[in-house]
Amino acid sequence: MKRNIKSTTILGIIHKGVAAIGGDGQVTLGNTVMKHNSVKIRKLLSGKVVVGFAGSAADAFTLLGRFEEKLEQYSGNVSRAVVELAKDWRTDKYLRRLEAMLAVVSEDKTFVVSGTGDVIEPDDNIVAIGSGGMYALAAAKMLVKYSDLSAEEIVHEALKTASEICIYTNDKINVEVVEK
Repeated sequence: MKRNIKSTTILGIIHKGVAAIGGDGQVTLGNTVMKHNSVKIRKLLSGKVVVGFAGSAADAFTLLGRFEEKLEQYSGNVSRAVVELAKDWRTDKYLRRLEAMLAVVSEDKTFVVSGTGDVIEPDDNIVAIGSGGMYALAAAKMLVKYSDLSAEEIVHEALKTASEICIYTNDKINVEVVEK
């Protein structure tokens, strides 16, 4: 049985034709804050895909590397790369034990990839993972509905809201916009 990932908050969105993803900077070990300014989002494919990760750092970097290989293998086809990563993750004895999740944002697609082999492409193009993910998701949905903020601003404000609620999330926020 997998443990709940209590490690960070990542939020990605496509809004008004612009894709953005962000994450907080807090790293915890148990109930202790070990670092405040970690960067948990990475640009891939010359900035055309941005990935955020939550969970064990070593596990997340392993999955990030595998995802980057899949992107290259499938010529930048994000949909195919996430599906193939999830297949490997579910069937490989080593990968199956990794405790992490990925949020993937490209110019026109958002995905959550979990260690149970799930690939989720939300209808509203908003993805959220980590311990504060659902707080950030709720805030982002309301900001999309009731504000004129940009994608980048929505990600930042929603993550800030999550940081005010979730003890595993801080307000040292990094946001990246997908390059077209």
